Amino acid sequence: MLKLFLFRVLRGPLTLGLLTLALTAGATNPAPAVLVVGDSISAAYGMSLDQGWVALLERRLADERPGSRVVNASISGETSAGGLRRLPALLKDHHPTLVIIELGGNDGLRGYPINKFRDNLKTMATLSQAAGAQVLFLAMEIPPNYGSRYTTAFRDSFAVAARETGSELGPFLLDGVAAVPGMMQADGIHPTVAAQQRLLDNVYPSLQGMLTP
Repeated sequence: MLKLFLFRVLRGPLTLGLLTLALTAGATNPAPAVLVVGDSISAAYGMSLDQGWVALLERRLADERPGSRVVNASISGETSAGGLRRLPALLKDHHPTLVIIELGGNDGLRGYPINKFRDNLKTMATLSQAAGAQVLFLAMEIPPNYGSRYTTAFRDSFAVAARETGSELGPFLLDGVAAVPGMMQADGIHPTVAAQQRLLDNVYPSLQGMLTP
């Protein structure tokens, strides 16, 4: 009888304590919500969306971090200006904990002014951070025929934007893919289905470091 009495007395505080512990653990290690704002490279151009590297990321996070969300807001042909225009609504609708910005290729190919390009990247990072998200820039490069001055300034823009906003800078997304036989589609711009796992492998180490509590 005494044991039963003690159990009934302690059951309430014990249950409350376990619940509090569980909620605290969840609060310190929440499932990530990742928003990818990119162009055709992340929009899986030339293949079904579920074959692209973002879809592979979603499946990997689902296995490693149950409850995680990945929103692919990438659009073929997107520029930094277009991404900036869309970003406030995306942040409001999806409440991400991490924003991956994969933009710039179309800016560079159009010879978009470097100072405006950098400002767009920095503003996107600032808006994301103000909404409570970390930011990861994925670096991009353009062909050398645009001239060394422009191509160098374009390449450096990602590092400048990351440094000046306290964001993270990921690797060149197409490292080990660009100009590799079988890894690029006939247009020489977009990766093939076979290259998508390599794209994810390029991104994931930077992403994993940001998701570690």
